[in-house]
Amino acid sequence: MQSVTHPFATLSPARVVAAIESLGFWLPGEPFALNSYENRVFLLYDDEGQRWVAKFYRPERWSDEQIQEEHAFLAELRGEGVAVAAPWRDEAGRSLHHVEGFRLALFPHLLGQAPELENPAHLFALGELIGAVHAVGERGEFRHRVRLDLDGMVREAQARVLAAPWLERRQRQAYERISDALHDELAAYAWSPRQTIRTQGDCHIGNLLGRDDNFALVDFDDCLMAPAVQDVWMFLTAEHEAEWQMQLSEVLEGYEQHREFDRRELGLVEPLRTLRLMRHSAWLVSRWDDPAFPLAFPWVTDTGYWDRHLRELEQQRMVLGQGPRWLA
Repeated sequence: MQSVTHPFATLSPARVVAAIESLGFWLPGEPFALNSYENRVFLLYDDEGQRWVAKFYRPERWSDEQIQEEHAFLAELRGEGVAVAAPWRDEAGRSLHHVEGFRLALFPHLLGQAPELENPAHLFALGELIGAVHAVGERGEFRHRVRLDLDGMVREAQARVLAAPWLERRQRQAYERISDALHDELAAYAWSPRQTIRTQGDCHIGNLLGRDDNFALVDFDDCLMAPAVQDVWMFLTAEHEAEWQMQLSEVLEGYEQHREFDRRELGLVEPLRTLRLMRHSAWLVSRWDDPAFPLAFPWVTDTGYWDRHLRELEQQRMVLGQGPRWLA
């Protein structure tokens, strides 16, 4: 399934430099490739020593209109003083650039480290940041970007995994059975479009950078219309109830400095976790024609990986059957 003709295979360092310099920059050195697979992302310095992140969008994933909505949301957030990296615009006001056969955007590079989810001050700061994002996000809606959809996204993930060539017959049968059961369980958790706002969409600690208790949120590539809890649940990592409640309390206290959080959405934590698990495996198999994926994730073709994934999904089916976590 691997293809050397994938568009990203042609994105050589010289081509990256040529694309960026065509926008009016001069680069005294080569860009440094950052750890990104969905897109190709590079750290660079211009001739004045300013650090930038160049993002080459994956071809055919998003439309220009969807990318422009990402950029407009970031500009709106930045204009309200929210700690995000809004894209650079040229003299004509363009933030999305078509160069060297790719779509490219430049963002100021933000320094910092990932937060510690055991640190109450960090949790409060993260909640405050997400609350600020959502206070702006609820003022409007995306017209072109997707809405989080449990039913459709589960079915899409299921179809992609079942089309993969690496599952043995027993694994394929087990996956079909378990994913069908999860789909049926998740049907009870559907929400109304009125319950969705503009969200960052992929709010894990790798997309949060800062020092002490000041953080910024980066990478809005997956921004979408979703319930607010989509940007909150990944901070709730504790295994024991007391610790989980501490994390929740600190995050929501910070969050509600900006807007009220509907506690009923906490019942969506495990459904969203289930969806993420399913979509991650589907993402890996659907990107296998990109040469970077077999190199970075060689274990996807192993029987053991799919056995572990089946156990994870079966565990999620049991968790969903028990009802919302620690919310009685």
